[in-house]
Amino acid sequence: MTQDIEAKIKDVLENQVAPALAMDGGGITFEGYDDGVVKVKLQGACQGCPGAQMTMKMGVEARLKEQIPEIKEVVSV
Repeated sequence: MTQDIEAKIKDVLENQVAPALAMDGGGITFEGYDDGVVKVKLQGACQGCPGAQMTMKMGVEARLKEQIPEIKEVVSV
């Protein structure tokens, strides 16, 4: 089941989140999933952006939770 969830997470990140971040010069990579917590790494302009935490919670986390109910939180590593 974890593999199915990870596949869904990767799909959402690659096809929905990454293109949006790329428009602002940023990027995101999937680093892992464990017990409802998704670990990602922000890259490029997103890495040092003052609004990165807001992007993470309001954008990335909200999108993933909307599509994958098992997700409880998204954290940056």
